[in-house]
Amino acid sequence: MSALGKMTASETRLFLRDPGAPITVVGIPVALLLVFSLIPGANEPNAEFGGNSVMANLIAPLAVAILLGMLALTIFPAFMATYREKGVLRRLSASPVSPSTLLLAQLIVNLVAALVVVLLVVVIGTAVIGMEAPANPLGLTVSIVLGTAALFAMGLLIAAVAPTGRAAGAIGSAAFFPMLALGGVWVPKEHLPSFFQGVADMLPMGATYNALRETWAGGDPQLLQLGSLVVFTVVCLVLAARLFRWQ
Repeated sequence: MSALGKMTASETRLFLRDPGAPITVVGIPVALLLVFSLIPGANEPNAEFGGNSVMANLIAPLAVAILLGMLALTIFPAFMATYREKGVLRRLSASPVSPSTLLLAQLIVNLVAALVVVLLVVVIGTAVIGMEAPANPLGLTVSIVLGTAALFAMGLLIAAVAPTGRAAGAIGSAAFFPMLALGGVWVPKEHLPSFFQGVADMLPMGATYNALRETWAGGDPQLLQLGSLVVFTVVCLVLAARLFRWQ
């Protein structure tokens, strides 16, 4: 097995051994679906959302967006900053296994976790709750890929500057929760003041969530949404590369 394969297997075991991360990653999105499905009329066509149900237009995209945000902005950077704090990255730098291998392994573990939970959201929503399946699966896939790239690039930037795991978690939360509010995640974008509707499509969480809403309902993501995700990805990766320290 290659060094990357061994490192990925090791990081997967560590991820699963810590009950907090898997329970949070799986539990919150699935709980959102199940709890909101109990609301009368939540899974019925709604004229306000173009004939789509509240579950398909709001809750399922919300579950996916929150999942990606938690993984990218809180869990991933906290792991990386903790490794730096404990000297793991410094020791790796003197071994045949480079610290960048650990970074890539961490990204793989988190991306696979995200993919599994996204599939769970779709399967549980459609097969168990009876929610509409994504009407534009290709657009949904593009939105998830670009949203994941932008959010994990932000997470890497946080990991680059945070001295400890606790600091990384705090910085990630400080970025995560305001983006939920300003990105039209807690309150649907169309109910925000006009200025904040534009802001919602420019922030990574909001652009991801609103692109998911558009594509789940059968539309296409807006160019502003996709463009902002690409810009955030490039800018954050460049800054992270300049600021990242392995020890």
